Amino acid sequence: MYAPLASYAQDAATPQWRPALHFSPARHWANDPNGPFLLDGIYHLFFQYNPDGMVWGHTSWGHATSTDLVHWTEQAVAIPARPGEDIFSGTVVLDRENRSGLGAAGVPPLLAFHTSVFFNSPAHPDGTQAQSISYSVDGGRTWRAYDRNPVLTLQPESRQFRDPSVFWYQDGQCWVMATVVGDAQVVKLYRSTDLLHWSFLSDFQPSGYRKPGMLWEMPLLFPLPLDGNPHDMKWVMIVSVNPWSIAGGSGVEYFVGRFDGVTFTPDDLPPPGSDPSRYLWLDHGADQYAMARFANTGDGAPLLIGWMSNWDYAGDVPTSPWRGQMTLPVNIALKTEEGRPVLVQAPPRSYDDLLRKSGVRSYADHILRTDGHLVEPFGGDVLDIHLTIRKGSARRAGIVVRGSTDGRIGTSIGYDFVDQTLTLDRGHSGNVGFSPRFSLAHIAHLATPDGTLSLHLVIDRDSVEVFANDGVLRMTDLIFPPAGCDRVSLFSEGGSATFEAVRVAVPAK
Repeated sequence: MYAPLASYAQDAATPQWRPALHFSPARHWANDPNGPFLLDGIYHLFFQYNPDGMVWGHTSWGHATSTDLVHWTEQAVAIPARPGEDIFSGTVVLDRENRSGLGAAGVPPLLAFHTSVFFNSPAHPDGTQAQSISYSVDGGRTWRAYDRNPVLTLQPESRQFRDPSVFWYQDGQCWVMATVVGDAQVVKLYRSTDLLHWSFLSDFQPSGYRKPGMLWEMPLLFPLPLDGNPHDMKWVMIVSVNPWSIAGGSGVEYFVGRFDGVTFTPDDLPPPGSDPSRYLWLDHGADQYAMARFANTGDGAPLLIGWMSNWDYAGDVPTSPWRGQMTLPVNIALKTEEGRPVLVQAPPRSYDDLLRKSGVRSYADHILRTDGHLVEPFGGDVLDIHLTIRKGSARRAGIVVRGSTDGRIGTSIGYDFVDQTLTLDRGHSGNVGFSPRFSLAHIAHLATPDGTLSLHLVIDRDSVEVFANDGVLRMTDLIFPPAGCDRVSLFSEGGSATFEAVRVAVPAK
């Protein structure tokens, strides 16, 4: 079994914000998830980690393991930065047939593809980014650098060539790697049959939503059936962008289209120069970035996880002795909504199993009259809430979580039935002054033709994740309320609204 990282005496500075349902390291800085995979019933999560401090730097791959995607055990650093080389983001694949030749007798190797950033190297200019391999023959316990690294560089060499994402392309019987040249806002695709030697396929660089100063990072490319129809397969390209996201700062957009083994071609792009709202976004909150896909999970719905922060203020987040955490993992599917295919997201079955074990309580329906407000009989700093809101005559209706007894503090999730917009307002959520770039409200269009909105809220000690209308729209936001702010209330404005099918669970911490 893996040797867990030694326990640290927790700094008492912000225990009230230590997440219970989301991975965070015991201490120090963490950002992008890297190379997650499933092997022998154990989920492995790697992440960008500074083992030496609370700010970005000394970039290494941290490591954690879980059997349920909620409770994580932090392991020793998997791939540490080396003198003259930082280890940036990437992916892990299981080389089942040992095509690379890096496996041991009868043991297929795990290959971690990561970006090497070189300094003081006679072979590369300072800051050069290139793709390298580390491999493991003991199930991910230990990792060894491939002796012919890097396996892929640009000519001329680049300081922005990074984030390899590798998958098996069945139709072509080859591996495909997606990388980015971040400042050029381009995804570059390569192919290989042995995972060691790579040949160029094509570039993906749509002419639409691109701006000076924007970086593209962490590309993903994979197929999905549209509306569950295996005879109508689409390909999805996910790219993290920073800045200029839909909620400001960094975020995750995606494109739906076709891949013929060489080129990815998106469908129905908005005209060049269109507003960001015309594009497709995986999250309309501020704190979802750098999504990574779990490998080796079989043929089911893809499982993704992201970094719950935003480069606008990540270095100022007021937690201690750690800074940085992951979002809840989600399964995704492709569904037709308002005439176009969109990704829908839902927590995985293991999370639902946790809720059932914790016990789910149902509450009576409520009808709130004009400008009504009702404090619910349940509350807490870690909650899972399902509810349905039916319009009535109200213009707006919603729910406030992590509220104070005097009503001055709380995070509001409200829906405007006239404008058909969902708003997550964290302007009164607690500590909002730690950075002037900490955006306070996030708004997204969400159609409700029959005047009914379903909400699934995952409330943790320092975050709110919203899955609306069965995951058609997601909002993820960090919050930093004072200890003891655990009230939940419902509200309607400008008329009546009915709150139905209210179900609450307190997930096991």
